[in-house]
Amino acid sequence: MPGDIRPPLVLASASPRRLELLARIGVQPDRVLPVDLDETPRKAELPRLLATRLARAKAEAAHAQVPDGLVLAADTVVGVGRRILGKPADEVEARRFLALLSGRRHKVMTGICLIRPDGKASERLVTTILAFQRLTAAQIDAHLESGEWRGVAGGYQIQKRAEAWVRFLSGSHSNVVGLPLFETAQLLRGAGWLRP
Repeated sequence: MPGDIRPPLVLASASPRRLELLARIGVQPDRVLPVDLDETPRKAELPRLLATRLARAKAEAAHAQVPDGLVLAADTVVGVGRRILGKPADEVEARRFLALLSGRRHKVMTGICLIRPDGKASERLVTTILAFQRLTAAQIDAHLESGEWRGVAGGYQIQKRAEAWVRFLSGSHSNVVGLPLFETAQLLRGAGWLRP
């Protein structure tokens, strides 16, 4: 904004979906800095703890590289009970995930971490509850053939074909895509980067 002196906004993510979501609220990061981390859950780690831990770790790693920036990081995890469904390694695992999600409720949790140039961190955890219809073998086959399962937690993208399966959703839709916009905007306003 003209006349404002703001630190550069750094998005610590390789996700094109997060960039697209930020653009919806008029936010254009000054720099995109993907962080390569081991995202393996720790023993007995709950989905919500994994999401917050990874978001914080990504933000801290990017802040170490750009200490004068305002660093935004997020991590989205799909949880069925205590079980974590990450990004499927292959088609076999994607099929197993979809079979598990078929006809039942699950949670999508996104941890968000914003670190200011002074090192102060603000964090949020956003949870959306949703349920799929019971999926047929043909629906799962078609989904796998589409390739939309690749590189996404739980093996589906709600903003694509899988949206037709959602029979119930409570909470933030953008959270399921990968970044809850209401909470992200609140954090950016709190840091003085977005005007109230």
